[in-house]
Amino acid sequence: MKLEEYQKKEQERLNIAIRHLENGVDIADIHSVYIDESVEIEPGAYLGPCVTLEGKTRIGAGSRIMQNTRIVDSVIGENVLVQSSVITESSVGNGSKIGPFAYMRPNSHVGENCKIGDFVEIKNSNFGDGSKSAHLTYIGDADVGRDVNLGCGIVFVNYDGNKKFRTTVGDGAFIGCNTNLIAPVSVGDGAYIAAGSTLTHDVPDNALGVARARQKNIEGWAERRGLYRKNDEKSGDK
Repeated sequence: MKLEEYQKKEQERLNIAIRHLENGVDIADIHSVYIDESVEIEPGAYLGPCVTLEGKTRIGAGSRIMQNTRIVDSVIGENVLVQSSVITESSVGNGSKIGPFAYMRPNSHVGENCKIGDFVEIKNSNFGDGSKSAHLTYIGDADVGRDVNLGCGIVFVNYDGNKKFRTTVGDGAFIGCNTNLIAPVSVGDGAYIAAGSTLTHDVPDNALGVARARQKNIEGWAERRGLYRKNDEKSGDK
C-alpha cells in the first residue's frame, strides 16, 4: 500500500470514530479504535483502546467494550460489559458480562444478566437468562436454560470424531467442576451434577448425577515404593 492510500484510509477511520464521538459514544482513544462504516453504536456506549468492531455489529446504550476486544457481525445489548474478548456472529443480552479472554464463536446467543468469564469458549449454543460460566469451560452445541451455574473446567463433549451432537441443560441446574457432558445428553431442571463426573446418560429433574469411580486409598503404598519421606527427612538438605 502506498503512503497516500494509507493516509486516506487512516483519515476515513478517524472520521468514523469522530462521527460516533459526536453522536454521544464515549471513546477512550479515537486513534486506536477500528470501526467499520456499517457498525451501529448507540449513544452512551463506551469503547476502550484497541477495540475492533466489524461488519453488521450493533452496540447498545450503556455497554462498555473494553480494550483489546474484537466484535464481528454481532448484536450487543444494553449495559453489557465485554473485556478483552472475541465475539463473532453472535448476540449478548442486556446486562451480561463477557470476559476477560472469552471467545464467542458463530451462532452463540447469551441471554440477559449472564456471565461468560475468563477462558470460556461458547460455540453454536444458547445460554439462558441469568446463567453463569465463570471460567475455563467449553460450551459447544448446547442449549443451556435459565439460572444455570457451570463450575470450573466443564466440557460439553460434542464431537465423536465423525458427527457433532447437542447437549441440553435445564433451568436452575448446577454442574460441578471438572464435569464432562458427553453429547447427546440431557440434564433436567434443578438437577445437580457432582464435581468430577463424566455423564453419558440423561439426568432427570431435581436429581443428583454422580458419574465417577469410588475413591480407594491403598495404605503404605508410597513407603513400599520407596517414595515416602518422613518428617525429619523432609526438613533436611536436598
